[in-house]
Amino acid sequence: MNLNNPVTYIKGISVARAELLFTELGIKTCNDLLHLFPFRYIDKTQFYTINQLQQNSAEVQIVGKITGVKTVKQKRGSRLVATFSDATGTMELVWFKGAKWIKDSLKVNVPYVIYGKLNWYNGTPNMPHPEMETVKEYKSKLQMAMQPVYPSTEKLSTKGISNKVMRTMIQNLFQQAYTNVEETFPYYFIEKHQFLGKKDSLLNIHFPKNQELLAKAQYRLKFEELFFIQLQLLQKKLIRKSKLKGFVFEQVGEEFTKFYNNHLPFDLTGAQKRVLKEIRKDVGSGAHMNRLLQGDVGSGKTIVALLTMLLAIDNGHQATIMAPTEILATQHYNGIIELLEKTDIKVELLTGSTKTKKRREIHESLEDGSLHILIGTHAILEDKVQFKNLGIAIIDEQHRFGVAQRKKLWEKSPSDGRAVPPHILVMTATPIPRTLAMSVYGDLDISVIDELPPGRKEIKTVHRYDSNRLGVFKFLKNEITKGRQAYVVYPLIQESEAMDYKDLMDGYESISREFPSPKYQISIVHGQMKPADKDYEMERFARGDTQIMVATTVIEVGVNVPNASVMVIESAERFGLSQLHQLRGRVGRGAEQSYCILLSSYKLSSDGKTRLQTMVETTDGFKIAEVDLKLRGPGNIMGTQQSGVLNLKIADVVKDSPILHIARKAAINLLQEDPNLSKTKNSSLLKSYEKLKKTSGIWSNIS
Repeated sequence: MNLNNPVTYIKGISVARAELLFTELGIKTCNDLLHLFPFRYIDKTQFYTINQLQQNSAEVQIVGKITGVKTVKQKRGSRLVATFSDATGTMELVWFKGAKWIKDSLKVNVPYVIYGKLNWYNGTPNMPHPEMETVKEYKSKLQMAMQPVYPSTEKLSTKGISNKVMRTMIQNLFQQAYTNVEETFPYYFIEKHQFLGKKDSLLNIHFPKNQELLAKAQYRLKFEELFFIQLQLLQKKLIRKSKLKGFVFEQVGEEFTKFYNNHLPFDLTGAQKRVLKEIRKDVGSGAHMNRLLQGDVGSGKTIVALLTMLLAIDNGHQATIMAPTEILATQHYNGIIELLEKTDIKVELLTGSTKTKKRREIHESLEDGSLHILIGTHAILEDKVQFKNLGIAIIDEQHRFGVAQRKKLWEKSPSDGRAVPPHILVMTATPIPRTLAMSVYGDLDISVIDELPPGRKEIKTVHRYDSNRLGVFKFLKNEITKGRQAYVVYPLIQESEAMDYKDLMDGYESISREFPSPKYQISIVHGQMKPADKDYEMERFARGDTQIMVATTVIEVGVNVPNASVMVIESAERFGLSQLHQLRGRVGRGAEQSYCILLSSYKLSSDGKTRLQTMVETTDGFKIAEVDLKLRGPGNIMGTQQSGVLNLKIADVVKDSPILHIARKAAINLLQEDPNLSKTKNSSLLKSYEKLKKTSGIWSNIS
């Protein structure tokens, strides 16, 4: 039987069952069912005798015979009771439902294997609703000592597809199609890594004979999954570096030199210089650059991005920065305009609220090449936006953009038809743990800015409970007296905008009472405001006209007020770690000591405690990202657009990071020896790899 056949080819799966399996678990083909792996196992390696039974919560397995059956009347209806005996003693089996049907099916004095949880009454054990089959049936099956438990849903259970039914369907699949399972690895590779074969691995993941074989099967299948992802990413990187041509930025010209020598507002850190060197090497090589620039909040990524754009301009090209929100795009624009005010470089901002007349001007100056740098939001992706000669595209906070959007940017090649894509520099202030970077961005070169600019003081972070609120307000008053400003941020829970708004307004009122005007002025910013009103409030705060900004997480990115020295986060336990870290990064932008105060209720989950404790203990974004990854898992960290990228069946990039490292190393060694997998000994690898390329979701030109 072909494993690509629909599941209806398997004995016991009707069309109705097949539809259920598809809608509930996404299972369409026999191969899909084969790769529905158990998430835990019931260990049936041990049989007990009745005199060995203990009063604990464990499930037990016993061999014996039914010696008698009776129906016992009770207040409501009746229950069925069977006497079950072995050589050491007697116990009862009890059924409260389906008594008539069960009574007809029970065989007296025939050996049974029973399994279930015990109840005890007056020191005597009984087993309600046991799983049972005759010893003859038990021996005839693909019976394994450890029984698999499969993922399920409420609908599957109510429609009669229990775990036992699922197990039977997979047993039938093995009996019909075991011989058709193809080996994905060559023999030499299996020998080298001492793997179980593919058939044995699949058999032992579903029906393991013992713990040792289960461990070997899991290792082999996890390795395989991670290995092929790494092979995909690494080969993509190889192709890009060897075949995909990039513009050559040969010279460090006048604009770069003039800016570097005369207008750089501060000395670059060692990390910034190192990253710039890596970028210059890329853009001077003739190959296409696809680089991820990671740097914590405030580490100075923007200046590196600007210097990279000046390299492009010196070599006759245009540059663009694309940001996920209007606030962030505007912040980039204002920052870059300020840095370039003494130069002749023309910079424009394009967002959803850019007026039609201005848009027309921007389109014209882009096409005739007089506009050097375009900064904007998704508006840059519109078909009307055409560059004369786009040399570099910088994408900020890249996890907020989908693959299709990034591909559009890639296609904004020069209008004269030369199919050379712009160099791509991806920036993120949400540090990505190494394991995740290797999995999701394995085809990008990675640069890290891991030191803060000189003169920046580390932000002091404290956790306080709601009962300390008056003390927090007193501290705020002291800071305001010194001429500083503060943020007070409320959580945003998408399910209930009305509730968010109420929380925010309640908070605003209590702060207004505590900080009355005219002595204190307060700004308020939230998602339901018109963009113009939001900008007005932000500007008042930036100018120093207001001392406190009460806001929702609208200000998570893109607000830069060096005079703000305190960030108070209300209900901090309701925020994710990366969000807390981003919010904290809104302060500490000036030379003064800054503070982050996390306010929470006393009711904290263990994850909530861990998050707040991590924030107090470290300001290192990479350490925070590691903890976040452990708490949330990889899918959630990448945001909705990316979570599908790591749609893994069995491996977990966090828990299985040691296997990931081994798999990546094996993939690197293989590609060094055989870049195209063209050697005869790797033919089975190539076949599996080609098959994966057709079905995998990570095969876009831009990672």
